[in-house]
Amino acid sequence: MKKIILTILVSIMSFISAFAQEQDPKAKVILDDLSKTTKSYKTITSDYIFTIINKDKKQTEKQTGKVLVKGGKFKLEIPGNTIVCDGKTIWAHNKDANEVTIKNFDSNNEDQLNPSKIFTMYETGYKYKYDKEEKIGTIACHVIILYPSVKPEKKKFHTVKLYVDKTKKQLVKLVMVMKDGTTQGYEIKTFKPNADIADNFFVFDLKPFKSDQITDERDL
Repeated sequence: MKKIILTILVSIMSFISAFAQEQDPKAKVILDDLSKTTKSYKTITSDYIFTIINKDKKQTEKQTGKVLVKGGKFKLEIPGNTIVCDGKTIWAHNKDANEVTIKNFDSNNEDQLNPSKIFTMYETGYKYKYDKEEKIGTIACHVIILYPSVKPEKKKFHTVKLYVDKTKKQLVKLVMVMKDGTTQGYEIKTFKPNADIADNFFVFDLKPFKSDQITDERDL
């Protein structure tokens, strides 16, 4: 029995060691700098362009958006929708239907939108490696590739590419390669840290809406 337990322990330690060796140390330094820089900001305001390219390499969709982040709170403006989260509750306003859906927010639920984690997503559940240097416009970037290592079969994507500004240590672009062959890209066009944003900015105002325009799905 002792030999069996020892064999199991050795196998586990070998697995952990092998996993650790798969993490590229050069990539880790860059990602740690990105995370440290991002977490030093009290708030982030950013305009971005979202694109979808199909498996035939043809662009099928292009949208502009704006995101504001303060700690675990965020507000996201995308065509036709406004999404607001105070860290506990998330409100989604469909502007076309003029309806609001309210849900409990769980920052650990990967199925829920959480732009506040876009800059630190690599910290748990990913393997990563340094790919190359590449320019996005005039900005020299490090390109880091992430691979999901925790329940990858449940992810809709198999690869994520992060483009990190070499000088400012800020995220410039994120590309997700989906399992259906499409590619989703988020290119940050403006980035403004440390603007003064009050906490109540991240609470959605329901007063203009009638009760039949509000769907409350919270577990109260």
